[in-house]
Amino acid sequence: MSDQLTLSAETRDRAGKGASRALRREGRVPAVIYGGKEDPITIHVEEKALVKQLMTGHFMNSVVMVDAGGKTHRTLPKDVAFHPVTDRPMHVDFYRLAKGSTVAVNVPVVFENEEAAPGLKRGGVLNVVRHELELMCDASKIPDEIHIDLTGLEIGDSIHISNVTLPEGSVSAIDDRDFTIATLVAPSALKSQDDEAEGADDEVDAGDVPATEQTDDAEGGENAETSDDAKGE
Repeated sequence: MSDQLTLSAETRDRAGKGASRALRREGRVPAVIYGGKEDPITIHVEEKALVKQLMTGHFMNSVVMVDAGGKTHRTLPKDVAFHPVTDRPMHVDFYRLAKGSTVAVNVPVVFENEEAAPGLKRGGVLNVVRHELELMCDASKIPDEIHIDLTGLEIGDSIHISNVTLPEGSVSAIDDRDFTIATLVAPSALKSQDDEAEGADDEVDAGDVPATEQTDDAEGGENAETSDDAKGE
């Protein structure tokens, strides 16, 4: 399960672009806490502390306890806006979590036991269709990662969501189809060899047909000439 993070914040009285720019010059990042059937709270957090948590790699699917205005808010980060040139965080949206609430999160997929997959040993390639899974999770049980075992997979095998055992408290947000997460495909070199072999077979088959047709035509021509000669006689 994702670690619970803590972030100190201060409430802000002024909103707008001018106030936000002033905060950023002071090394602060404007943010807002909303949801949970309560009024939104505008806050600002220290940029360095925010960046440190962003660098953990699982900030977006971690519960963040935001201390602001003398109260601790249990939240889930929903969006972080970055500067298009510098990549500095410009604004953060925190969604307030009610007790026992369920949230939608994107959880990264990690593939394990590649050495135990015969198809990979034979030169197959793992083609990853989905690097993340969209899950509906208990807010207190959000997983860091979803681990998928590759043991026994052969070339041509596929991994679908139905093959994955999700952690307790988590279900797939996509429930109308058994979607593919990854497939084990033949390497392009083998595919090229197979294609060349098929092409060669096609050329041989194609070459045989005209020869037969030519023989038939020739025989037909000889028969026609013989028939004409007979008529002339």
